Amino acid sequence: QVQLVESGGGLVQAGGSLRLSCAASGRTFSGYAMGWFRQAPGKERDFVAAFNWSGGTTYAESVKGRFTISRDNTRNTMYLQMNSLKPEDTAVYYCATSRVPYYNFGVGTSDGRAYWGKGTLVTVSS
Repeated sequence: QVQLVESGGGLVQAGGSLRLSCAASGRTFSGYAMGWFRQAPGKERDFVAAFNWSGGTTYAESVKGRFTISRDNTRNTMYLQMNSLKPEDTAVYYCATSRVPYYNFGVGTSDGRAYWGKGTLVTVSS
């Protein structure tokens, strides 16, 4: 079965950086979307960044220019480099991969479309 394990969260001051990791296992990920979502306290889970099923990348407007998604296919690991962090980036960050191939993540992706990790908490202090 698909397993996704996030790590790298923590407490950081505004303007600082963190790198999140997502270790994936259980199937091939070629042809499937993989990405990051986040859920702030009291809010719904939102799209952050993703690799499309074809390998391209897409980002939420709020993180463009500050966050970079990358991956190491040899290690089945995906990363999210987060720079210039702001207090509004505080959230639990989730790794996800699509349940079906040839599907892309984005704004409005429903929970049922993906496998999810358990999340890692990022707290940005002002």
